[in-house]
Amino acid sequence: MEHNTPQTSHYRRIAGLSLLFLLLSQPLWAHVIVGELEKMSKGDAALVYLGLGYKHILPLGFDHILFILSLFLLSPKLKPVLWQATAFTVAHSVTLGLAMYHVITPPAKIVEPVIALSILYVALENIFSPKLKTSRIGVVFLFGLVHGMGFAGALGQLGLPKNSYLISLIMFNVGVELGQLTVILTAYFVLARYFGDKPYYRKYIVIPLSIMIAMVATYWTIQRLFF
Repeated sequence: MEHNTPQTSHYRRIAGLSLLFLLLSQPLWAHVIVGELEKMSKGDAALVYLGLGYKHILPLGFDHILFILSLFLLSPKLKPVLWQATAFTVAHSVTLGLAMYHVITPPAKIVEPVIALSILYVALENIFSPKLKTSRIGVVFLFGLVHGMGFAGALGQLGLPKNSYLISLIMFNVGVELGQLTVILTAYFVLARYFGDKPYYRKYIVIPLSIMIAMVATYWTIQRLFF
């Protein structure tokens, strides 16, 4: 019988960090490594998936980063963007959970182009709408449902340990939220705090950045549809 000594726990945490690195760098080995994670405690496995969720946003989730930035740009105050982020969180948590429990099986060839289109839509709204509309909350919620399917696709490739399936899923989602919050707070302190109340903010920051985001999203949409 194996004794769970402090030294054993220490080695398991080191093993967890090593597995986290391998999961990120070698996706083809993911399900093999998940089998190793099942030998760890639920707490250690949860920490690994917390890290994976965060990494899925920063630095790996460039499309999700651009979507969050697009939400932030139009109204650079924390309260509006946090409301939008909350709607987005609720929505993607629902579809992520449903997909991981195989209630829904969204096809990646549809989900990924729609994610790109969601970024394009919000960027164009920033360009052509001078102020934030209340209807954006509903739009963000709908797009959040799609982004959740995208998160599920990534997590499905990694897999989840059977003995800590739910807690690992929850912690992955928490990691995603922490990544999103990092993007929001960084944008606030870099842009909004110093430039958000300036008369040139929309002309020289919102519109140029939204145009660049729209161009990237257009490229992604075409790439994901036809290549």
